[in-house]
Amino acid sequence: MKKLTIIVFILMSSCSFEQPTLFSDKALNDIVYSEHNNQLTIEKMLEKHKGKKVFIDVWASWCGDCVKGLKYVKILQKKYPDVVFLFLSVDKNKVAWKQGIRRFQISGSHYNLPKGMKNGDFVDFINLNWIPRYMVVDEIGQISLFKATNAADIDIEKVLNANQ
Repeated sequence: MKKLTIIVFILMSSCSFEQPTLFSDKALNDIVYSEHNNQLTIEKMLEKHKGKKVFIDVWASWCGDCVKGLKYVKILQKKYPDVVFLFLSVDKNKVAWKQGIRRFQISGSHYNLPKGMKNGDFVDFINLNWIPRYMVVDEIGQISLFKATNAADIDIEKVLNANQ
């Protein structure tokens, strides 16, 4: 029995789980709000940047790890000026979200996921269970990095450097 348990463990831990390369239709149809309170879908938000590499930072103004990560995100912004930096806030309080943008001097494109980090088709699709969460979408709209939780993760720079 012990050998069987070890074999099962090895097989399960060696399996690589495929990460999605495209957003689901439900995720793309989820609603976000711009800083100016304009409602649009995730799909429309991404279409605005078609043809460009997009770095997505899912964050909240109340999240200490998110604020710590901004230091590295700002370094990435300087290093990769041609990349679009999209910040998706899961703040349920829009005033706190907008104050956080100003307080932490976050430059980029800002949107709010009004249902927070526990509800909504987009957060369900990316299986959001921790913030910050970083993703990269390539120039043709495919997800080239599905999950990073540390802005200093070397995989982020690998995909940002790809095809440059």
